[in-house]
Amino acid sequence: MQPDEIRKKKVKTPEQALAALMRLCARAEKSQEDARRLMRGWGLAERDAEGVLAKLVRDCFIDDARYAGAFVREKLRLSGWGEYKIRTALQRKRIDRALIDAALAEADRPAMGERLCRQLERKARTAKYSTQYELKTKLIRYGLSLGYDYETVVEAASGLVTDTETCDEF
Repeated sequence: MQPDEIRKKKVKTPEQALAALMRLCARAEKSQEDARRLMRGWGLAERDAEGVLAKLVRDCFIDDARYAGAFVREKLRLSGWGEYKIRTALQRKRIDRALIDAALAEADRPAMGERLCRQLERKARTAKYSTQYELKTKLIRYGLSLGYDYETVVEAASGLVTDTETCDEF
């Protein structure tokens, strides 16, 4: 098999793309941008793709507000992401800012803080460190990488690491 044959895109007609996307959307939430990306991969013309997308939205197979809500719930509960990381991921998928704000407003803030504490506790058990200051720094860095805001992360890390040395001692 030639390399060119491997890379050939499977071209679909608008009807085939509509049927395939209906099947996909019936199983899992998809955003409009997800559908556009799939249709580009199938070699669908831009005009045809927008027609298929309009039909999917009209028939409620795709709803970005519903997608944003499901995405926020999944990332909070299963992945343990913070608000900033979720917001960035949804913006990359070109979800409207108002829809993102509405989905994040439904998030349970106290549960997010508890989840962050549990994740930091788990990280503290596996982290390698020589001083308490180093542990706290690693926990803060980890919490920020999860997408939580700085104040919340510092407060949670300080609750876990009580005896920290300052860097002034060096």
